[in-house]
Amino acid sequence: MAGLAQYARALTGEPLTAAQRATFERDGYLVLPGVLTPLAVDRYEQLVRDVYERWRGHGEHGQDMHQLSAVRTCRALAALCGHPRILGAVWSILGWNVHVYHSHIDIHPPTGTATAPRFEWHQDGGRQNRELETEPRPRMSVKVAYWLSDLSTPGRGNLQVVPGSHTVNRINGPATRACAWPDPAGAVEITAHAGDALLFDRRVWHARSSNRSSSARKAVFFAYTYRWVLSRDAPPRPDAHFTAVERQLLNLLDDVDGDHAWGHDPARVPLHGLLERAGLLPLAGE
Repeated sequence: MAGLAQYARALTGEPLTAAQRATFERDGYLVLPGVLTPLAVDRYEQLVRDVYERWRGHGEHGQDMHQLSAVRTCRALAALCGHPRILGAVWSILGWNVHVYHSHIDIHPPTGTATAPRFEWHQDGGRQNRELETEPRPRMSVKVAYWLSDLSTPGRGNLQVVPGSHTVNRINGPATRACAWPDPAGAVEITAHAGDALLFDRRVWHARSSNRSSSARKAVFFAYTYRWVLSRDAPPRPDAHFTAVERQLLNLLDDVDGDHAWGHDPARVPLHGLLERAGLLPLAGE
């Protein structure tokens, strides 16, 4: 039994520490260093470059790629959505009844010429930010960015955030996005190395900075929410093989209905079973 619990714990990952959780709740984000080994970075960076080379033939937005449905696009990226370092952080915040509802692969080459001004600061969630009435709005989801290129200094297309801004529904901005406007007060560029991951609350105000370096900024993003929230992603192709937890995260569980997604039958939810066997279920909201 001890061996089974240890194996289950290796798959579920460890929850955030008290210090990590405090930082996340204070700032709205947390950098997780060294999630991917250098070898893994090389592998995933090559996969993402392959996607980019295929996309370039019919891309409609210049050289910037923002490819939705990461696992549908590249099946091998499924291992990232359930990576134990990330999964542990996700379930310790949202619990076990979760899935990936939105994902994308991004490549942003250096900005060669001056671009027209555009105010890109936003919260994730789309209509959630208009239709949920509380102040602040509920968290609803968290997002993870895997960095596959060096962002250790500013000016490389780093993600900009306003620390602590997940507690406010509005920030000052222009009447329309297409005009010059200064960054919000307190904005910072997050620096990270290739292989680091960034965990952030969907409500934190953020924007991508311009890439003024000599190399492309590469990343893969996964957004996690409760299974009773509709997924935006196109489902992976049915002939692909996935682990039980990956099937949960990718909305591929068999013989389930809307009621099941509400978590009324925990025994049929793979992550719940793993957490139970690992002795971690009390930390995941049950």
